[in-house]
Amino acid sequence: FCTPVWLFYLCYKKIIASYSMSRSILRAHLLTGSSTAKPTSHNAARHIERMASHENLSNTFSHKPYRTPNTRARHVRVTAVSDTDEAKAPKGAFEQETMSVARRDLFNDVAPVYDQLNDLLSLGIHRVWKRTAIAWSEASPGDEVLDVCCGSGDLAMRLATVVGPEGKVTGLDFAANQLVTAAKRERSLPAPWSRPKITWVEGDALALPFADNSFDSITLGYGLRNVADIPQCLRELRRVLRPGCKAAILDFNRPEDPIAYGVQSFMLDNVVVPVAKLNGVEAEYQYLKPSIARYPTGREQEALAKDAAFSAAAHYDLSPGGLMGCLVVTK
Repeated sequence: FCTPVWLFYLCYKKIIASYSMSRSILRAHLLTGSSTAKPTSHNAARHIERMASHENLSNTFSHKPYRTPNTRARHVRVTAVSDTDEAKAPKGAFEQETMSVARRDLFNDVAPVYDQLNDLLSLGIHRVWKRTAIAWSEASPGDEVLDVCCGSGDLAMRLATVVGPEGKVTGLDFAANQLVTAAKRERSLPAPWSRPKITWVEGDALALPFADNSFDSITLGYGLRNVADIPQCLRELRRVLRPGCKAAILDFNRPEDPIAYGVQSFMLDNVVVPVAKLNGVEAEYQYLKPSIARYPTGREQEALAKDAAFSAAAHYDLSPGGLMGCLVVTK
């Protein structure tokens, strides 16, 4: 009993310590992102790193630059995960023929407690990760933006504040219950005149119901890991993104370091799942560990994005400890 409590305490201290650092880096990025010339993601990353170094904040995130691979074939390495882990998840969630329907049902089921658990399990720091992703997407006032796999609408509502009343925000998800929650949350927001009304769309991330070159910016939070075909999802994001524009894809990170992956797995088994069990969604959160094990690493995501014909791709590890990551791609 003492070991998980001790580990949770250490992670809690790390999160609190990194919170102010992450906010400072985000603030620096927002302040420098107001210039008329939009820098490339690599130039932006270098500029943020210089500012981070100036404030002794450079260890808040790390960037692994894309390296040209020797072959065009992509073989995503799956971290070892037992059949028992997958068996604990909702039925069909890892079978190719049924995974789309099973995962849609999963997110419909967790909709009533999704936001509360996000706050509790991340100790609120998911807000910092989401603001960082929005900053890297370079959404600006007046833009038309899309949030794919929008869930309960957290990112979409933050985007609405960024683009302002002259902008346009669309949130898309395949889980109808999540969209009902999102629309209800939007209605409860204050000062509706300060942002556009969000268009909520039930749809498939693998076949986006939008014309080519429709959006100035795209975010995708905790969704790429859950689609049945990651390369197809990336191709769809590129298709609807306007030339020269960016998408920011936020999700759990699969650490390449076995020790870091072991710590992450321990926290999922001994903190996340027990808390989910108390809220009646144990099986749904048992899905997390095997889904992360199957998810491409940051370097693999960069390679997949280049294969999808993005002109640039950079993956960032986010504090604390690289447990989360953000892939930033440019059309």
